Amino acid sequence: MYLPAEIVNRNRYIQAITPYIDHQIIKVLVGQRRVGKSYILYQLIRHIQKEKDNPCIIYINKEDLAFGHIKNAIQLHEYIYHVASKAEKAYVFIDEIQEIEDFPTALRSLLLNEKFDIYCTGSNANLLSGDIAGALSGRYVEQVVYSLSYDEFLEFHQLKQGDQSLEKYMKYGGLPYLKHLPLEQEIAFEYLKNVYGTIIYRDVVNRFNLRNTTFLEQLVQFLASNTGSIFSAKSISDFLKSQKIHSAPNQIQSYVSHLTDAFIILACKRYNIQGKKLFEIGEKYYFENVGIRNAIWGYRLEDRGKIMENMVHNHLRYMQYEVNVGALGKQEIDFVAIKNGETVYIQVALMLKEEKTIEREFASLLKIKDNYKKLVVTLDDYSGSSYKGVEVMHLSQFLLAQTL
Repeated sequence: MYLPAEIVNRNRYIQAITPYIDHQIIKVLVGQRRVGKSYILYQLIRHIQKEKDNPCIIYINKEDLAFGHIKNAIQLHEYIYHVASKAEKAYVFIDEIQEIEDFPTALRSLLLNEKFDIYCTGSNANLLSGDIAGALSGRYVEQVVYSLSYDEFLEFHQLKQGDQSLEKYMKYGGLPYLKHLPLEQEIAFEYLKNVYGTIIYRDVVNRFNLRNTTFLEQLVQFLASNTGSIFSAKSISDFLKSQKIHSAPNQIQSYVSHLTDAFIILACKRYNIQGKKLFEIGEKYYFENVGIRNAIWGYRLEDRGKIMENMVHNHLRYMQYEVNVGALGKQEIDFVAIKNGETVYIQVALMLKEEKTIEREFASLLKIKDNYKKLVVTLDDYSGSSYKGVEVMHLSQFLLAQTL
């Protein structure tokens, strides 16, 4: 099979998946279209080719017309068995598997044969869900693939860390293919708009048979303009009605769910810090890729705080933290990040020039009566490294961190 000559390694994902090679566990990569899932498959194929003696590699890309004849579970099953008929062991890679009708049936059947080691990608957050997840319980691992982190962005574009590089990352985001294009607004935004259109129509409109595409796009525009605000379906409905856009809360909830399934937006629930539980109502929504958000809404000076908050949220996810919005009485903590039983409380502040701003951003953190790490992330060159025990970190330093 053909592999691209130039593959920039994304080692975090490879390190997460390689322990499961040669085990009868399906390796599932999910994430928004164009975030680089296919290239991670290529990396895994190269790794296996280096480690094994002439391995049988079966690669199926459902975006390639060469595999257009594989439309359903039976055809997938027959194709794999045919290609692997003479092999003792076969490594099966299926790209965009959700394009194959009833694919979970084929996966369950293939798992019965120990000769198959299976890897697949999909562009839906619920690729294996409900009864299917139950049927495959303990026999698959899922890895979410995100847009490039800041350090990956620097590597892909051969840039050095600095204010100009950070500005480019804030503006254009981390879709890997941008490395082949000039990082200029007209060119990059046109590409990002086209990617957005593909996701909207292939992974939302067509997949869920939506009719009101105009409302769907108005909803995305609304979420882009209000990135990081707390909403419920009813509050979104009420606001849109004030703009003479009428839609019931249940329709909005359904459309928002479809957008999160396609990884266009990521939902962040509210967490009661005192009660240690999630609220059922009210979420924040962030864009998986800030470049797409900026391309469809505009890159505006007054939105820098929202974009910065979006980036902090996304990097916490990339570092594999469970991320929620913190509620402490009537006050809000931007993020409560939990991993391996440890918690980090984070406030995001564009600038810390004024005393009132410093008091506001640090006060809520100082009211938390536990000993977990407390952190303020800012774009300001704050003169100190902490304030009353609360650590201060520049956005670039935070985005380059591998853990907190």
